[in-house]
Amino acid sequence: MLVRAFEVLFFVTQNLIKRRNKVSANLEVKKEVVSEIKDKLSKSKLVVFVDYRGLTVAEDTEMRSAFRKNNNDYKVYKNRLVLRALNELGISGLEDKLQGTSAVAFGYEDEISVAKTVADFKSKTNKLEIKCGILNGQLISSDEVNTLAKIPSREELIGKLLFIFQNPMRSLAVAINEIAKKQA
Repeated sequence: MLVRAFEVLFFVTQNLIKRRNKVSANLEVKKEVVSEIKDKLSKSKLVVFVDYRGLTVAEDTEMRSAFRKNNNDYKVYKNRLVLRALNELGISGLEDKLQGTSAVAFGYEDEISVAKTVADFKSKTNKLEIKCGILNGQLISSDEVNTLAKIPSREELIGKLLFIFQNPMRSLAVAINEIAKKQA
């Protein structure tokens, strides 16, 4: 009987030690994830928080590849870990927004491409919901993210500017050419 009690005590002690080590390891993993989120938030020009509920695996995979194509990142994190990372960076006020299913889209290159990608998939699938965003460290609403998505990309703006500069020169060249034809 005493041997059996000792075996039970030994078994319970071993399980407690394993559980304690597991909790400690789990805490370390969470700290690493928070550090990863902080790093991505620090490097990002625009961060968009979305509710991805209802997306199929194929739609999610297609969206992730669109983000990668634009040198952006899209990842699902636990809300508590995102909130902890934001609080460590001094950003607050997102507690009510980060409820339920949330994913984070990080825009590293510019402020527009990540907003455009999210808005495109929102209109394409009718399942994605923009919760809010962070633009250069400042909290912005979903309406402001949609407004950013409507701004033309840098390449489009440069093309339009070049067209504006080119048009008067072209008109002048045509006018000079017509004068030369009349005089000849």
